[in-house]
Amino acid sequence: MTRGKQKIEAQRRNAEKNQKAKGSQFEARAAALKFTCPICKVQLANQNQIGDHYSSKHPKEKPPPQSE
Repeated sequence: MTRGKQKIEAQRRNAEKNQKAKGSQFEARAAALKFTCPICKVQLANQNQIGDHYSSKHPKEKPPPQSE
């Protein structure tokens, strides 16, 4: 009987471990996106993305100075 109980416990632990994390992906996304383009209000994750965004979407404008 010990093996049967161990199997059931292992299945229960694996089920708990494999459950998706509770919470919204929108909340995680909002926490990660910290920089905003002042022209078009697009939210970006870091300063490098701001530079890439300006070079592709606003080529005539200069990117804002780094705030960090």
